[in-house]
Amino acid sequence: MSADIHPTAIIEPGARIADTARIGPYCVIGPDVVIEAGSVLHSAVTLTGRTYLGPDCEVFSGTVIGAQPQIIGFEALPNSRVEIGARTILREHVTVHAGSKLQNGLTFIGADCLMMVGVHIAHDCYVGDKCVFANQVTLAGNVHIEEQVWLGGVVAIAQHTRIGRHAFSAGGAIITASIIPYGYVSGNRAKLVGLNLVGLKRRGYSREAIRTLRNAYRILFAHEGSFSERIADTRAAFSGSEEVGHILEFIEAYDKQSLVQTA
Repeated sequence: MSADIHPTAIIEPGARIADTARIGPYCVIGPDVVIEAGSVLHSAVTLTGRTYLGPDCEVFSGTVIGAQPQIIGFEALPNSRVEIGARTILREHVTVHAGSKLQNGLTFIGADCLMMVGVHIAHDCYVGDKCVFANQVTLAGNVHIEEQVWLGGVVAIAQHTRIGRHAFSAGGAIITASIIPYGYVSGNRAKLVGLNLVGLKRRGYSREAIRTLRNAYRILFAHEGSFSERIADTRAAFSGSEEVGHILEFIEAYDKQSLVQTA
């Protein structure tokens, strides 16, 4: 069985489209694009450059994936590309730009993500699995986001920022520093206002795990002692907690980057 391709779609020679994919009217598919089984492109979608769209994805009208980065003087690379994982949904007018030589040419979005209307993912970004970005979220270049991060509408994230797993940002936040795993931020500039307790409960974290995280958070962001002393105290007090370990590993891995702090 051949793919279901609308007669008005433009498919350039070389594009690889799985038999069970569906391509709607006025879509444009470049020669180096791969579309896996079960994926659906609604009308007027553009996939260009070296773009890989995983199985069972859904892409809505006006979305452009794989265009070259917005970098002055950018030179195309053989490995400049976009990869999108299985079952990810990109709503109307999402833009995802290809990577540059800074990060081996890859812009990556994981599986089971939802990118709502007008989301922009710039060059060299990494977005983990099961992330949800509300309308008009904007990621500058080289942003790294771990799994199951939720961002409210009109959030803007500065270059080279890192956001840890299960973090949450309220809508309208301007994020210019990295956010610890499980953190909850809000404001312009974004401030850490606590932990993402609602998200943790929804994802089945136990009361004990949440209690441990809250106690660790109080020590880490207390006003007494230096930050390095508080990290050491937290490690000593909660050495058996996997979740606290994620926070400490995140901080130490990016120790040269500033963190979003409490208000």
